Amino acid sequence: MNTAEKLFAAMRANPHNWHLRDLQTVAKRRNMAWHMSGSHCVFKRWDGEILSIPVHRTVKAFYLRQFILFAEGM
Repeated sequence: MNTAEKLFAAMRANPHNWHLRDLQTVAKRRNMAWHMSGSHCVFKRWDGEILSIPVHRTVKAFYLRQFILFAEGM
């Protein structure tokens, strides 16, 4: 299990106090594109779906749960 997969497993277990760079690490490992658009980071999945997450000091649990489902392809 590599670092990105360990991060993703830890995110599932505890969706609090994660930084945007952690999400970007997981996205890169899962072949998702991402770009910054103003105050949001936009992730794009292989099937064309997008998810926009506001950039804060830490990502709120609500957005992290959305990212987890998004990264799993749901």
